[in-house]
Amino acid sequence: MSVYYSREHEWIRVEGEVGTVGITHYAQDQLGDVVFVELPEVGRRMAKGEQAATVESVKAASEVYAPVSGEVVEVNGELPGQPELVNQDPEGRAWFFRLRLADPGELQELMDADAYRAFVESLG
Repeated sequence: MSVYYSREHEWIRVEGEVGTVGITHYAQDQLGDVVFVELPEVGRRMAKGEQAATVESVKAASEVYAPVSGEVVEVNGELPGQPELVNQDPEGRAWFFRLRLADPGELQELMDADAYRAFVESLG
């Protein structure tokens, strides 16, 4: 199992040909208290960088982007009724969706944990 990170603060945990996607601790911290989550439809195909989901907090609304291209095979049914999970466990129970990777080579364009940590530190 490998975990990769995008510059837009999404993470993707890859097992075989399926990746589980969510937002990072940094992203949820920037958002504040999450009050609403809109998830993509199962079966939806999306390109890398395409808007996949929406998160609304007391501060702002933010988009969640697909870190790689693929087809949504599952969504986290807990999130719409418990959006606060995003604040409580953003890199665990609060995953947003799972997608079947269209091009595993796209993962090489993402960051590993050390590179992402350095990226976040560079943001100040």
